Amino acid sequence: MLLFAGPLAAHLWLDRDPRDDLLFDARAALGSWIGWRNYVVGPATEELTFRSHILALHLAMAPSTATPTVLTLCTPLYFGIAHLHHLYEFRLTHPSAPLHLAVVRSLVQFAYTTLFGWYAAFIYLRFGSLWAAIAAHSFCNVMGLPRFWGVLDAEPHGRATWRTWTYYLLLAVGALGFYTCLWSWTGSRNALVQYT
Repeated sequence: MLLFAGPLAAHLWLDRDPRDDLLFDARAALGSWIGWRNYVVGPATEELTFRSHILALHLAMAPSTATPTVLTLCTPLYFGIAHLHHLYEFRLTHPSAPLHLAVVRSLVQFAYTTLFGWYAAFIYLRFGSLWAAIAAHSFCNVMGLPRFWGVLDAEPHGRATWRTWTYYLLLAVGALGFYTCLWSWTGSRNALVQYT
């Protein structure tokens, strides 16, 4: 959650109307099959497949060569490749969109899912818990890709407001905090492998 400090602040405070109801937002998100698929079923089945099964298979097949670094960096490539089907889906839903746009969109999604896969594999191996990976996956699906440019809202003359500055400051502080605390916050006696 620290990595998403900026988007969390935007969602819960900066862009939020005080009359909004967070419980209603959760009910609305889980009130459809798409919500259940994206926030519950998808993360659970994907983590079971890509973390629990694929990592275990790599450990069992080559325990001497399956170093923590190899497991963390190589096995998520399966996860990234598994999301390339979105290219086909995008072409079906946006037939008039240029092919190069669809390819770039899919490559960005491949990069993002592989990056997340590295983190999920790291969490799974460090905690020895599939539930931790599922929780991280669900949270990332809810948050989506953070905004890295643009203005949250604009003043009449188009200048960035304090909300935008606060968002980007929290985004940077959250990323620094994530980097600084990653190893200390993910240590566990249940770790499946030991990183050196």
